[in-house]
Amino acid sequence: MLRCRARGIAPRRFDPSRFPTLMAVRFDFTNLLAPACPGGLPADTIATANAAFLQASADVSARRAAGTLGFPSLPDNAAVRAALRADALASRDEIDDVVLFGIGGSALGPNMLRSALCPPRWNELSVAARGGWPRLHVMDNVDPVTMGALFDRVDLKRSRVLVVSKSGGTAETMSQYLVVREKLDALGSGWAQRVLRFITDPEKGVLRAIAGTDGITTYDIPSNVGGRFSVLSPVGLAPAAFIGIDIDALCGGAAAMRDRCGTTTLADNPAGVFAVLQQLHDQTNGRSIHVLMPYADALRDVANWFVQLWAESLGKVRPDGRHVGPTPLPALGATDQHAQVQNFMEGPHDKTVTFISVDALGHDITIPSLHRTFPDLAYLGGNTIGALLDAERRATAGALASSGRPNGVLQIPQIDAHHVGELIMLFEFATAFAGALYGIDAYDQPGVELGKQFTYGIFGRPGFEVARDRFNALAQPNPACVV
Repeated sequence: MLRCRARGIAPRRFDPSRFPTLMAVRFDFTNLLAPACPGGLPADTIATANAAFLQASADVSARRAAGTLGFPSLPDNAAVRAALRADALASRDEIDDVVLFGIGGSALGPNMLRSALCPPRWNELSVAARGGWPRLHVMDNVDPVTMGALFDRVDLKRSRVLVVSKSGGTAETMSQYLVVREKLDALGSGWAQRVLRFITDPEKGVLRAIAGTDGITTYDIPSNVGGRFSVLSPVGLAPAAFIGIDIDALCGGAAAMRDRCGTTTLADNPAGVFAVLQQLHDQTNGRSIHVLMPYADALRDVANWFVQLWAESLGKVRPDGRHVGPTPLPALGATDQHAQVQNFMEGPHDKTVTFISVDALGHDITIPSLHRTFPDLAYLGGNTIGALLDAERRATAGALASSGRPNGVLQIPQIDAHHVGELIMLFEFATAFAGALYGIDAYDQPGVELGKQFTYGIFGRPGFEVARDRFNALAQPNPACVV
């Protein structure tokens, strides 16, 4: 069943008549508490943690009021969505491919939306099976082999190229831009203006300057929205619109979750409960590794996107010099039951696991009743693959809980744009609350800056001579340490 808007094919929408009482994403934290899980937090934790949550909520509210925290407002920008839809529809019949150059949140968000809301192997489907919408290629690295292969199979004259960099100075993305710009200029006058779209800061940066002089269509990343919180800005909405995803439904779901996360009553705030329990398990019980494990292939990249959001936001040095922050880990059910769960069960007691379950996958397959004389096979017959997947999740959660390994489950009614929007906003608010609970700035990333400066220095970027000299003064590879 298709999950993208396509010619003649409706996007998947939530059918409330099928789940009259289960219309929203829910967080079941039973197994994060005692007595359900012997390694859980005290049963009264939600009540006793309400005061700390009130302070965290006040911090988030103050940032929103001051205009420095922009992600909660992104679902409200209907004018941006209208412009993106118009661009996508006008381009649809004349392009086969959308190529996005970006890294970090600029790539993880678009990847997540494509894998969650388009049919499996979208880029391998025929034009008819895609309903006339183009393929999407997210180039999130500067590996020359991968990049060369892309240019070998993509006709730039039948493409849109999205260059995504808020600063316009990201070395990886800008090197990709320079390569593709040379190819477009070689096609003749006007091709760069026809093919390119810049997604960048509304006022400053080299991309903004180039757009002004060269007439490149540009979409803004709001100045108060950081990269890892930007998926509901044109960073994610532009590529989503170009491949037919219902961006209005996506933002509608996000807005609904934002309203739920505005309450100061912890017990009613799903993002608040998630943040509080994860932070307490880390800080008081030593559960410093937070696993996110969807039980649906379509949600695999939700876990990868969450890893950046949680790690880059919360892995910080506090003002008092203390190093804090959990380490997020992606997993996939049931696949990783045969890879990582052995460690989750019997390895160090340093993890929480959050499963994502789906009430209705939208498609199921009945297991045939064959080889009934073999008991080891006969029990499977007549069941469905979807029922097996959910039984695997419930069994894994129960096994972990019985062994004192805390776990929770995010339950999503079905995988569609509205409910993916809910998940996105829940995780972003949880990150904001967690940052306040840890006592750190969840919106900067000073830990990645030194590596950037060394790269600029190695490549000779003006203004980074000190960084170059500092890098050159580092210890060089010791032949005695090479085997």
